[in-house]
Amino acid sequence: MAEPVDWRSSRRKRAEATVISAVGYRLIAALGASLKWRTEGLEHLDGILASGRQPIMAFWHGRILPATIYFRRRGIVVITSANFDGEWIAGIIERFGYATARGSTSRGGRKALLQLTRDMAAGRPAGFTVDGPRGPARVAQPGAVWLAKATGNPVLPFHLEADRHWTLDSWDRTQIPKPFSMVALSIGEPFDVAPDADEAGIERARITLEDRLRALEQRALALVGDAV
Repeated sequence: MAEPVDWRSSRRKRAEATVISAVGYRLIAALGASLKWRTEGLEHLDGILASGRQPIMAFWHGRILPATIYFRRRGIVVITSANFDGEWIAGIIERFGYATARGSTSRGGRKALLQLTRDMAAGRPAGFTVDGPRGPARVAQPGAVWLAKATGNPVLPFHLEADRHWTLDSWDRTQIPKPFSMVALSIGEPFDVAPDADEAGIERARITLEDRLRALEQRALALVGDAV
């Protein structure tokens, strides 16, 4: 069987990725400029930074758009796939001031996690869509927990909800805030993972992350309701 052709060898595909990134960035930036925000828990993020550590920011894949907008220009490192879609997505988020480690939980994941470990040692925060890139939705994968164990940095869970939005018919039910909508951001308490955590300890931390994200979703929904 012939090896699949790498999309990078196609000048047309490379040009497409560049165009999609440029247009996508402008559209998302315009949407972001129209949004209003209601936040709680920012003191948890500030406390981590004041302690000299960096947050491992953990959230559901379905809220990637508002998260990208709110946390822009902070030098956060995120994992993006090495395929064509990952290329134009990286092009968009890098324009928003993020850095990327290329890989995924299915291909190149270990390499990407090692890159994140090096980036965090250099003083950069990390971001994780903990149920990505393919799900199952709302089931936390252990990558963020593993990174916390390896680096000594805390996991910082958060959730976002918009009062007016479109919901895509995708595995993660991606939420796109409508222009001029209110977006609630709820950040939870950070937690550490012991450097000597065994497999059972990793699993307990993973479940803790899932539970906290579910609670934060309810809190963000309440914030949106209170704002209406």
